[in-house]
Amino acid sequence: MKTLVISGGTDGMGRALARTYLERGDAVAVIGRDKSRAVPGATFIPADLSLISANRRVIEEVNARFPVVDALVLCARFFRTHRFVTAEGVEGTFALDYLSRFLLSYGLTAPRLIVNVSGPGQPTELIRWDDLMLERGYDGVAAQFQAGKANDLLGVAFAARHGDRTRYVLMHPGGVSTSLAGEYDRATAAHVARLKRHGLPVEEGIKPIVALIDAPPAEPLSAFLRERRISVDHPAFAPAAAERLHSRTLELIESSV
Repeated sequence: MKTLVISGGTDGMGRALARTYLERGDAVAVIGRDKSRAVPGATFIPADLSLISANRRVIEEVNARFPVVDALVLCARFFRTHRFVTAEGVEGTFALDYLSRFLLSYGLTAPRLIVNVSGPGQPTELIRWDDLMLERGYDGVAAQFQAGKANDLLGVAFAARHGDRTRYVLMHPGGVSTSLAGEYDRATAAHVARLKRHGLPVEEGIKPIVALIDAPPAEPLSAFLRERRISVDHPAFAPAAAERLHSRTLELIESSV
């Protein structure tokens, strides 16, 4: 029997993954904000994952209740057309889409596999090194791209530190018709509606993730666009950039609490 922990596990692909493994008889913990959306049988852990303090509470609870985690699946995301800053002073997209994944990745006790559902392979220029909190010229799409790129670098830095015990997988599931949760202006909402109409059904969208959980790659770090491998021997996964972001992230965490 496997034990899975899924952030964003009350909606979209996270919820579908929870249902899939519960039906197999596995133990599943889902992290989310709406208990009514949790799949029956899953352990529900309520949290606003955009907050560092909430992530730390979740980490303590998971480590206490599930000393062995076979797979940590990171799905939580939320789009914001307008800039939002958390009560801890962190730009909202960066906080939820990246910083939470950083904290959970490093905080859980030796998960055997981490699947970070993001969009691997984009150029490192998407990181605004001089303005990580996007205080100048905020754009919702740019915020999501920066968080996605940050997750690439998270995988690189994590594998360098813990690749001997944990396999780290960066997964782009392709266009999937999920709820695409967010706060959208009219033009962006119309684009999202088109994506929902033409995206893969959620049950289809999770298939490559299920395959990776069932048979994890041998390498410490790997990246996929659905079933197709993306080479991590590429400037998009530069170790120097990964270490730079790792240091900046630790500084941000320390200054925000």
